[in-house]
Amino acid sequence: MMRLLLAALVAAVTTMASPPSAGAADTTIRVGVLKFGTVNWELDAMKRAGLDEKHGIDVDIVPFAGEDATAVALQAGAVDVIVTDWLWVSRQRSEGSDLTFAPYSTSVGSIMVPPDGAVKTLADLKGKRIGVAGGPLDKNWLLIQALAKRETGLDLSREADVVYGAPPLLAEKIRQGELDAVLDFWNYAARLEAEGYRTLISGEDAAEALGTTGPVAAIGYVFHEGWAKEHPDLARGFVAASRETKALLKTSDAEWDALAPLVKPDNDRTLAVMRDRYREGIPERPIGEETADADRLYAILRKIGGERLVGKGETLAPGTYWSGLDNGS
Repeated sequence: MMRLLLAALVAAVTTMASPPSAGAADTTIRVGVLKFGTVNWELDAMKRAGLDEKHGIDVDIVPFAGEDATAVALQAGAVDVIVTDWLWVSRQRSEGSDLTFAPYSTSVGSIMVPPDGAVKTLADLKGKRIGVAGGPLDKNWLLIQALAKRETGLDLSREADVVYGAPPLLAEKIRQGELDAVLDFWNYAARLEAEGYRTLISGEDAAEALGTTGPVAAIGYVFHEGWAKEHPDLARGFVAASRETKALLKTSDAEWDALAPLVKPDNDRTLAVMRDRYREGIPERPIGEETADADRLYAILRKIGGERLVGKGETLAPGTYWSGLDNGS
């Protein structure tokens, strides 16, 4: 039954992601994205500014309803690039895949609490009702649990009332007073911040407290290494276009005004916070430093989450970070 379902899904995503026309075949890159995901912001800005064309590529944005569908589409060859996390890439490589990763964003989830609530520190989460997006094996949740245990002796999984759910639902639950704290994805956390909610701790804070020396890209553009070797100009052109687009979004407030229909902010304050948090998440460290920290973080996560989280690999799989980044491209 599972095999039949997977086959059906592969057929569906292959149909959705139609191949490029013959005239565009040499330069088209099919990028699979969540239909309403934040990656659309960068790709929209890239297309409007003509930065894909400048770097010799034509980005074809292929929308999907869920993250699993984008992964299946990439593995089926229906798209060339998706956005996902490096831990999944490492796990796939340890199982024989040639997927590889180019950093996209260091923005991660944060625990948000009401402005006048009783929760001021990690220790205050004892006995509180906490909403967690991403499930029990969410990396940020595991890191924050590990830090709470080390710093306060608090076992959040046992000593707090934890509920798991979809990011928008959990954000609404804390607004309604049904949660004392919520660990939500960065864009939902930013919306809460714009409404006056406070950041208790982020996944990045926890990672650095546990041993990394700086921010590690939580997600990145992921593609097959074989595809990049076969189309080196396209792969390098795409990474270059992405970096130039990020530089534009980092410096131009007007670009964010143009993105407002996609961001869908409630007001100017929300747009400003979303813009600022996006900018903070732009990867800027040398790739060697980031790779070294990803190695450290992998070891931490393997110890916390075990094989259920990282798979059978004992270390970050070689080649997880695309070798084409080594020369700064």
